[in-house]
Amino acid sequence: MTGTLARGTAFEISVLDDEQLRTANTVFRESLHEKPLDDDAWDVLRGAYEPGRTYGAFAGETMIGTVASFATTMTVPGGAALPMAAVTAVGVRADHRRRGALTRMMRRLLEDIDEPLATLHASEPTIYGRYGYGIGMLASTVKVRRGALRDEVPTAGTVGLLTKDETLTLLPAAYPPLQTRRAGMMSRPPVWWTINYARRFSQEYLRVAAHRDTAGTIDGWVAYRPVGSNSDDPRVGDRLIVLDFQAADQSVANDLWRYLLGVDLVEEVTAYFRPADEPIQAMVTNLFAVRSETEDELYVRVADVPRALAARTYGAADPVAVEVVDPLLPNNSGIYLISPRGTERTNLPARLTLTAETLGMVYFGAWRPSDLAAIGRLAVHDPSALAAADRLFAVDRPAWCGSLF
Repeated sequence: MTGTLARGTAFEISVLDDEQLRTANTVFRESLHEKPLDDDAWDVLRGAYEPGRTYGAFAGETMIGTVASFATTMTVPGGAALPMAAVTAVGVRADHRRRGALTRMMRRLLEDIDEPLATLHASEPTIYGRYGYGIGMLASTVKVRRGALRDEVPTAGTVGLLTKDETLTLLPAAYPPLQTRRAGMMSRPPVWWTINYARRFSQEYLRVAAHRDTAGTIDGWVAYRPVGSNSDDPRVGDRLIVLDFQAADQSVANDLWRYLLGVDLVEEVTAYFRPADEPIQAMVTNLFAVRSETEDELYVRVADVPRALAARTYGAADPVAVEVVDPLLPNNSGIYLISPRGTERTNLPARLTLTAETLGMVYFGAWRPSDLAAIGRLAVHDPSALAAADRLFAVDRPAWCGSLF
């Protein structure tokens, strides 16, 4: 497949073989202004690429862009585990941006995947709406100054540090039962553990503390790295940056927060991508010690609309005929009747019209259709349908992924 770029530059999109993956990783890192990996680091990270799922854009013989994905599953509203493509390592060389290479790669990836959902973490959020990705989950970055939890916050077990080998052996087996506890959580195949743990252990000072219940079973953990204060003043403590925080329930989370806030010589704990409904402000003795900021967590792309709509459950409301418009994947376009009993294509007139991007925003319940209509993000043909659509797509708890990739 070929195309023509501005100023006459031709390019091709192709699936990369194993010998091309290191070049793709270098292109990706350079797009983020990071230097290429050395041999030792690459020996670890090469395990993060699944065969046949990495694409390259070529200008002549030169690779100028890349995008990859790996296969996983994601818990959708109602509890089903739906196949999902975790899209990652997206980058285009600075001298070939804004010429269509990323559009071509993204279309090819979405056309090739078998998974009905694709998701990604965006380093530049203005890019991905044009490819049908919507902000499907919100989360909080939480900063907590060192201090104490309230006396009434209960305990549930014990917390202890793990070695590298214990982490890479025990945590992959401990994670699967946690995935079903909230919509938005994803499974973690071996490539995920390579990206987030094996790579970090090889390149960073990573610490992992696991929570065990009274029977000794691991039911939560935090992975973090200390960051020095760069101060000669011994009264100024370090910071802990929390990169992975998993807990089977709130009581486990209580113990893990108690551990983090009790580490000596630490001034502040920063935890990225925490659930939007986490009650940390109500857990601490000093409310002013907590600062929280809402941010985009995950961008959701519905790659197969009939399969994705059929996989989730819906709230109690009258049926609504919803039109989906998807120029990038035209087979998705059409009118779907959504009801508590399920979904199906229909010839009924549409009461609402959504773009692929907007469908990604409402699929996990992060945004109410009526709120998006009020700001012009979806078209309303029958205003009475908005209240029903709000109830159909509503969720009991905010969806949350909690896994970087």
